[in-house]
Amino acid sequence: MKNRWIARTAAALMVSFALAGCSAGEQTGSENAAVAAESAESEAQAADNSTGSTEGIQADDEWYAKADLSVLEGKKIGITIQSLRNAYWAGVMSGLEEQLELHGAEYTIVACDDNSATQIGQIENFVSAGCDLIMVHPSDANAVEDACAEARNAGIKVMCWDDPMTNTDGNWILNNTDLGIEIGKLAGEFINEHYSEDNKAQVAVIGYPQTKILKERGDGIKQGLEETASGRYEIVAEQSALEPNEAQTVMETILQKNPDCRVVTGIGAGPMIGANEALVIQTGGEIPEDMGVFTTDVTKQQLEQLMDEGAASKGIIGFEGSDVETGEKCAAMFAMIFNDQLEVQNVFREMAPITAENAEQIMAEMK
Repeated sequence: MKNRWIARTAAALMVSFALAGCSAGEQTGSENAAVAAESAESEAQAADNSTGSTEGIQADDEWYAKADLSVLEGKKIGITIQSLRNAYWAGVMSGLEEQLELHGAEYTIVACDDNSATQIGQIENFVSAGCDLIMVHPSDANAVEDACAEARNAGIKVMCWDDPMTNTDGNWILNNTDLGIEIGKLAGEFINEHYSEDNKAQVAVIGYPQTKILKERGDGIKQGLEETASGRYEIVAEQSALEPNEAQTVMETILQKNPDCRVVTGIGAGPMIGANEALVIQTGGEIPEDMGVFTTDVTKQQLEQLMDEGAASKGIIGFEGSDVETGEKCAAMFAMIFNDQLEVQNVFREMAPITAENAEQIMAEMK
């Protein structure tokens, strides 16, 4: 039976394990509405000062193909993530669930609601339940290092999603500066098509410097723009926003001061969705060909915008691709950790552009 998002506190998690250990049969329907809610804030809360090494290898399809997923059969896997109140995380966790069920793993997925104390309790309860592997998407990587060390001392494999932690068997991470550079390059290529040194694009950057990884993305965006379209643009505004409504308000304010701003770059789904809405309103739905929004993440709403000729959204730098593909590759990471196949601790995730040309294909594998 399909395991849904169960406990949201350490106490609820303890009850669920008392009933069935790391069973894939647990569910609470009350969480479904929260899972569907869009809250880009949760996806952004990564640790600012993780102490692990940032050296590693770049994964690709050939690398993931080495994984023998049959090893997952019968394994107990505990997964704790920052939050499920986010379209991206709800989708990719559903894709991962599908893979774990397909290969016979027992699993529990919980959210700590960006509370490190809750997450530590969840890790400890996974240890008590006798899980074979724990995956942590840390609210604060430093805060959970000791709990992960204790899990490994108990003979449990540990994987981190997003941070180069120390006390893990493998870290599945992004180089956020490089991610920002690719966003900037995608926007820069668009600028080169539509603008010149005599007709410079006015560009807005919607970032979030309050969080280390998102500051890195924002800095990378500016680097990528300069590398690709130097002399053909000027940044007229840099504002902070994460959630769609917030980003829409920010973009409306930018347009009041800079009505000719037609290129927007951003650090996540929220800036794309919100900026697009503001631009559609400003133009009365008549989006000119030299207007474009470029960000990262991969959600259904973003893909719908890319496929909509009446939208300003033009490009995403995605990770792996669809929810299904992300789930497949995360499960491959689990298998390679179980089989001691990781040659290094850090595995850098794939990045690739998503535009109108391939958005429909990816949409077909979204959850």
